Amino acid sequence: MKFIVIGCGRIGATLARTLALRGHLVTVVDRDPAAFERLGVSFKGHTVVGVAFDRDTLIEAGIERTDGVALTTASDEANITAGRLALQVFQVPRVVARVYDPRKAEIYKRLGLQTVSLVTWGVNRIADLMCHSDLEVVYSVGGGQVDVVMVEASPLLAGRTVRDLTVSGELVVIAITRGGDTFLPTLGAVLQVGDELHLAVLATAKERARTLLGLP
Repeated sequence: MKFIVIGCGRIGATLARTLALRGHLVTVVDRDPAAFERLGVSFKGHTVVGVAFDRDTLIEAGIERTDGVALTTASDEANITAGRLALQVFQVPRVVARVYDPRKAEIYKRLGLQTVSLVTWGVNRIADLMCHSDLEVVYSVGGGQVDVVMVEASPLLAGRTVRDLTVSGELVVIAITRGGDTFLPTLGAVLQVGDELHLAVLATAKERARTLLGLP
């Protein structure tokens, strides 16, 4: 796939390298040529010097035939302007913008942009590590509004079913790893000691999850 990363700061450069290592074709855009040094000598993608929301710059970067654009500049305003341009003018199928101000995230979503608020995600992740260390967060969705967590089934859960751990709109078991095999469980699946449970949990339902899982 072909991707464009706009903004070659620490986040943008790391994202570009990660996508390239996964085998994708990556073009990085930044107004400062020196910023591309963060990509390292092993980066095999392309670079374009220019402003994030300049039409000619985006065309040079290949936006007319790209599969997705990531906006990681230090300016929320630049990210939203370039994001709307990518969506509305160039019809890019997937546009994701980093947002510094969490209060703007919902506004951007209404405009059709997928957003990642590192502030919100970071705060929730730190809180989890300090207060919920026994619920290992393996993935966060919506800037930390929903977490996918992993926990090992204790003897207290043995014999209970997935239905017992399901709370509509708050908590659902999405996968179980048992004996090296991972499967998608039915509501009637019976839990065994040592099962690795992967659950999708609403951020505001962490305490309910701990209670149902028998965690201290």
